[in-house]
Amino acid sequence: MEKFTKLRAIAAPMPASNIDTDIIMPKAFLKRIDKEGVLEGLFHDVRLDEQGNERADFVLNQCPYRDAQILITGPNFGCGSSREHAVWGLQKRGIRCLIGSSFAGIFFDNCTNNGILVIVLPVETVSNLIDYIQKSADKSVHIDLEEERIVLPDSTTIKFDIEPSRKSKLLKGLDPVGQTLERKDKIIDFENTYFQQFPWLK
Repeated sequence: MEKFTKLRAIAAPMPASNIDTDIIMPKAFLKRIDKEGVLEGLFHDVRLDEQGNERADFVLNQCPYRDAQILITGPNFGCGSSREHAVWGLQKRGIRCLIGSSFAGIFFDNCTNNGILVIVLPVETVSNLIDYIQKSADKSVHIDLEEERIVLPDSTTIKFDIEPSRKSKLLKGLDPVGQTLERKDKIIDFENTYFQQFPWLK
């Protein structure tokens, strides 16, 4: 998993409430258990019309938001089913960070486990940030995970909080398997001791 330390990137506003995982990744693209095809499926039904043409009113079809690596979202983003494909699609699209006032719990965890930083801020702060990005000629935002701060083009700084365990996982680039392997020596020591006591199990 790619480490997350600092990011300077275009931020795209996506202010609608309750954007669920079926919108992010429609069920037609859940036929596989790997990541093939998830980029095609990402926001498919709102990104494309019935003929497969891009919808001009969808934010990620617009310049400069095509290059966005940050989404500023409305409340309860990622609600609905627990499908991890939704996060895989965002990751494949190059989305590294989500900023919003609330996120569905399982979706939140899936993001962290796939290297996407999720920042939770007060509703008013998110609303003001969306308004700022929509009006600003410069859409780039700087995020410093180590310092837990967001810096806007006019140098305005917004502090955020993150659980230490999530912060550590992202800074180190560790998914749950990687976290387990951090304790590899202790696991091996346990196995050796265990099989010495019960050699017939080996």
